[in-house]
Amino acid sequence: MVTGASSGIGAATARKLAAEGFHVVMGARRVERLERLAEEIGGTALELDVTVPESVEAFVARVPECHVLVNNAGGAKGTSSVANADEDEWRWMWETNVLGTLRLTRALLPKLIESGDGHVLTVTSVAALETYDNGSGYTSAKHAQATLHRTLRGEHLGDPVRFTEIAPGMVETEFSEVRFGGDTERAAAVYSGLTPLSADDVADVIAFAATRPAHVNLDQIVLKPRDQASATRANRRS
Repeated sequence: MVTGASSGIGAATARKLAAEGFHVVMGARRVERLERLAEEIGGTALELDVTVPESVEAFVARVPECHVLVNNAGGAKGTSSVANADEDEWRWMWETNVLGTLRLTRALLPKLIESGDGHVLTVTSVAALETYDNGSGYTSAKHAQATLHRTLRGEHLGDPVRFTEIAPGMVETEFSEVRFGGDTERAAAVYSGLTPLSADDVADVIAFAATRPAHVNLDQIVLKPRDQASATRANRRS
């Protein structure tokens, strides 16, 4: 099961897992995109808005069993300082990244454990490991999401379920366009002068983690472009 599967890392992950032999159930708000992808990979497309509890409940009710959950739905909005924080932007980021992950994981844990070899993979970010100016809404949400995920490792120690956190750096997807309210020029500038990760690069890592032997738990995987040292330091060629 992959959330946020209509584009970017989610769509790439659905393709990779299907290629590994999984039947992939994909959830997102943009159902038309999901249906095209489902036809391509032989998966199942279901409408899902992780910010709406009723949508999560309806989504989970249509899935009889689950072996792998990829919590990928998330995102950022705005670049306000704390002093100028927009509460609506913060609310959206916390609802999507934190509560969305909580709702899906909580609802599916019984099915994951019942499978006898469950696996929860949560896509966080280097923003879950660092902070930076004008990004506290997103970094705080990603820190909270990561804390939620990491706590599960101890709470379910002894259960037949694994937990892997995937923390990417710069990935060229629709992420920056969403953050900057559809400003494509500003979004493109984020990746100017360097070679960012692609959605496929991250999907490769997710698929690798998901296909390790059952006794192997890759707790946390951080991946960044060679040109990126941290959330705030990158080598940009002119």
